[in-house]
Amino acid sequence: MKQRILTAIIALIIFVPFVIYGNWPFVLLTYVLATIGWLELMRMRLGRTLILLPSIIALCFLWMMLLPKTVSFPLMTKPELIIIFVMLLLAYTVLSKNKFTFDDASFMLLATIYISMGFYFLIQARMMGLNYILFILFIIWATDTGAYFLGSALGKRKLWPKISPNKTIEGALGGIVLASIVGVIFQLIYPFNMSMLTIIIVSIVISVVGQIGDLTASAYKRHFGVKDSGQILPGHGGILDRLDSLLFVLPLMYIIHFI
Repeated sequence: MKQRILTAIIALIIFVPFVIYGNWPFVLLTYVLATIGWLELMRMRLGRTLILLPSIIALCFLWMMLLPKTVSFPLMTKPELIIIFVMLLLAYTVLSKNKFTFDDASFMLLATIYISMGFYFLIQARMMGLNYILFILFIIWATDTGAYFLGSALGKRKLWPKISPNKTIEGALGGIVLASIVGVIFQLIYPFNMSMLTIIIVSIVISVVGQIGDLTASAYKRHFGVKDSGQILPGHGGILDRLDSLLFVLPLMYIIHFI
């Protein structure tokens, strides 16, 4: 527990100034986090031996997809870039004589899009304003806190035991309740141009979707037989272990036009 708390404090000391300052330092930090997250996913399936050429192609694709919309995109649109990426991965399955298989290409495609869309909207949320990114982060942290404490105190009914045996229905509901309370407090202190009812609804949506993102991460880690996505954060695991909820929440916030 002491290690977890110390790591969290150090991570916040590093992360928070980037969030507050924003601009290109935050964009560069997001690129670093996205790259580490991508490597964590690749190692779950491929081990420590990454297939060089498709990995280089995938990383270039990831970095191009992360370009903020304020940066003019050269030569092609992002949907066209996705098409090129798919064609290159499939072509490499032929060139490698199926040493790099269709399954490998499919995993690399899905993993890279998953990482790129989450971290791209992290950049977009910060560009919308400091209040947007702080609100989303506070709601996710409140969800985790409420789920942990209420689940520990009252949790009896398992939420999804085959995926995450420690999570309970009571904990999930506790996370939603605390997230709603934090959303109301945030609106009172640092208000959006929205009604309180809208903020409560958005808080509930973030809490529910964030928990789905957490369960999704638990599912793929269980599938690949790993406890944590990485070891970069002692006591916490990897980057994806800490940001799994955020990667699910941010694209949905774009879909509902919150960011």
